[in-house]
Amino acid sequence: MAKRTARRAARRLQEHVLYDEDSNVRHLFDEPQWSPLDNTKYKSDNREQKYRKNIKAQNPSQQQMLDAIDEAPLVFATGAAGTGKTYLAIAKAVEALDSGSVRRIILSRPAVEAGESLGFLPGDMEEKLSPYLRPLYDALCDRLSSKRLKALMAEGVIEIAPIAYMRGRTLNNAYIVIDEAQNCTYGQLKMLLTRLGWNSSMVVTGDPAQSDLLPGLSGLNDVVEKLEALDNVRAIRFSREDVVRHPLVAEMIDAL
Repeated sequence: MAKRTARRAARRLQEHVLYDEDSNVRHLFDEPQWSPLDNTKYKSDNREQKYRKNIKAQNPSQQQMLDAIDEAPLVFATGAAGTGKTYLAIAKAVEALDSGSVRRIILSRPAVEAGESLGFLPGDMEEKLSPYLRPLYDALCDRLSSKRLKALMAEGVIEIAPIAYMRGRTLNNAYIVIDEAQNCTYGQLKMLLTRLGWNSSMVVTGDPAQSDLLPGLSGLNDVVEKLEALDNVRAIRFSREDVVRHPLVAEMIDAL
């Protein structure tokens, strides 16, 4: 209790913290907003940088993905890096959990290094997978407090499910996120997709242009092409125009 009171007092003393009129939402950044490049082309003075309980689409492709998740139990989100695919999937997972639509969140991601080998990693299964699942943790931490995230993981409400251990499972009442699916083979994706159980939703994200597997081994494009014709499957393809990271990312995608 004393620590909480001290934190409240410290926040009241911070004169630079700004609040919107008729709102209790606190700005995460001071004004004027900082830009990594001293170039007006890249300044984002109009960019929304406040935490919002309900996420808001930044472009038509993101809106299509949000609508698709609400409409279909299986959604593929593929395309350029930095378009918010993983973040939107995690945000909708937390939203579904909070609303009671599902009982648990299951996260899975291939344990594939990006061009280098990390060697032997000490610890239990969760600790070994932690470096590979860091992007998912980052998105979860942005939508949940650290204390609540730890509690939900300890209770098994949020579960880390290695692809190697998914065979034979039936995932009922769950929201499943398969991230970096471009690093899955056709057989792995077939196995993962057939885990879908009753009252469950699955979102598969990946960028086919950034596969860390040997050429021809990634099965993401083949799976999307075969399944997108099904009535209860949606496939959203993002392009460089949908990048919501630094504007330079979109230029680098074209240049590289």
